[in-house]
Amino acid sequence: MLYLEAADKYLRVVTAEREHLIRMSLRELMPQLDPQQFWQVHRSLVVRAASISTALRDESGKVLLTLRGRPERLTASRLYAHLFKAM
Repeated sequence: MLYLEAADKYLRVVTAEREHLIRMSLRELMPQLDPQQFWQVHRSLVVRAASISTALRDESGKVLLTLRGRPERLTASRLYAHLFKAM
């Protein structure tokens, strides 16, 4: 699993090859995830830390993430930007 994205009453689970929808909220799943491996980077987005390829900060303070094995860019909000200071 590369990342999880909240979508209404579902979670979009994204791997390098596929996407799945599960009927569970992000709030329900978060306590079951290891916070060292899975970082919440936005109110509706959790990313596997090891899958982050690059993290670039824009002028507004948001961080744009690229992941290994996926073409899209994800946005980390300013609230979670502190996670990427070492990157």
